[in-house]
Amino acid sequence: MTRVAILISGGGSNMLRLVEDMTGDHPARPVLVASNDPQAAGLARAAALGVPVAAVDHHDFSRDRAGFEAALLQPLLDARPDIICLAGFMRILTPDFVQRFAGRMLNIHPSLLPKYAGLDTHARALAAGDAQAGCTVHEVTPELDSGPLLGQARVPVLLGDTPESLAARVLVQEHRLYPAVLRRFAVGDRTPVLL
Repeated sequence: MTRVAILISGGGSNMLRLVEDMTGDHPARPVLVASNDPQAAGLARAAALGVPVAAVDHHDFSRDRAGFEAALLQPLLDARPDIICLAGFMRILTPDFVQRFAGRMLNIHPSLLPKYAGLDTHARALAAGDAQAGCTVHEVTPELDSGPLLGQARVPVLLGDTPESLAARVLVQEHRLYPAVLRRFAVGDRTPVLL
């Protein structure tokens, strides 16, 4: 059985969809949900589903990124994940950390990469006048939001959209796309999922 750790920073809605999907004949099981914020609502949600949780407060390491990553690494090593899924994890990981899990770390990003890496993706898509927006699951590499694409889902940009309304529609697709990609990835299938 493939072991999956999930990193979050907030409510964990994508984490919940992943955990809820990893039942029955799914080839993977969640072994840890960890956060950089001990108050992240997703930690309680994961614990309520019986998934072990851990938190390393990044505020305790404001000038020590290596220290934060070393502290985060410990519960990950204890959980022995085969795959790490970033699901709304709002910390940029160093190349050394990423390389440790090369080829085994996934991220979901709220844009149609390679467009709009980084933050404020929905506002940037609207400002550019894009007809479509969406989300992407990709392998994590040392360069931000630049790893091989494993799946994308698209939504139309509607007249009168705001960043918030567009984000809400994209989130619905994130909840469909990430579980679909993880199911494939867990059995070694890297064929992109297109929704």
